[in-house]
Amino acid sequence: MKNRIIAYILLLLPIIAAAQDGKNAFTILRIPYSSRTAALGGENISVAEDDITLAIHNPALLANVADKTINLTFMTYMSDSKVAGAMFNKTFGARSTGAVGVRYIDYGKFEGYTEDNIYTGTFSAKDIELSLMYSYLLGERWSGGVTGKFIYSKYESMSAITLGVDLGVNYYNQESDFSMSFALKNLGGQVMAFEEKHETMPFDIQAGFTKRLAHAPILISATLTDLHRWNKEQFYNADGSKDNFGELLLKHIVFGADFLIGKSVNVSLGYNYRISKELSTGGNRLDGITAGAGLHINKVKFGVSYSELHVSSFSLLFNLSYSL
Repeated sequence: MKNRIIAYILLLLPIIAAAQDGKNAFTILRIPYSSRTAALGGENISVAEDDITLAIHNPALLANVADKTINLTFMTYMSDSKVAGAMFNKTFGARSTGAVGVRYIDYGKFEGYTEDNIYTGTFSAKDIELSLMYSYLLGERWSGGVTGKFIYSKYESMSAITLGVDLGVNYYNQESDFSMSFALKNLGGQVMAFEEKHETMPFDIQAGFTKRLAHAPILISATLTDLHRWNKEQFYNADGSKDNFGELLLKHIVFGADFLIGKSVNVSLGYNYRISKELSTGGNRLDGITAGAGLHINKVKFGVSYSELHVSSFSLLFNLSYSL
């Protein structure tokens, strides 16, 4: 059964990638929900632990989450923008788990002007994302999952509605502490667009692995992103400089490491070369480097991360989860 599912996904890759070409909109979907993921470079689909926030990035990981876990999330973004979210999951039998999540993004207040530079007052911009997730244990070490997304965007007097889907598969060997995942993210597009200009979602094909070192309490992760997008334009940066093949390859890899301190604490570090190149201003900034920590006491989990997602400011992401 699991081999057949994986084969179908591989056969669909060229069709899916072709259907999702074009200008990507809703890049807000790339903002991490999980502080653990944010601390590991902003992209990770393979850390297989009892953490409900990881399921946002790969629905197959929902199979590892304890029954009836509730999560609250808050994040600072650029300027006065704020992000808040909540999740809850429920297991059904021995193999199925479902979850619902909501995320609210407030971009703050803006001043409006006409084409003749006449002030028209202030207005706001907001996104609301509703996610419905389902995971299923395909075997002793395999799990699969799907997430349906409904996104409502309201910018001044304009609004848009977007529907999307994430698909994920995870292999986890508990004996060797090795996890491997594959995910198709943000399949879909707008069903109601701003001024009738329909945009596609920021589609992404990802693969990744996480492995615990044999003689040290350290988890090493690597995540490959945008596996469908290897065009010649990526050899060039915004300033006109040209990448060699090694630099191009690095733009598709996100590295992370978790340092486990006992059974209750983890400290995470990550590096995202693409973000480093996009945010680089020539100053002494630690662009692309991320960090965070997590604390697990009984049924309570708390996580915090530091990352730079915008050239104007850094972001702090907080997760608080409780298993009922």
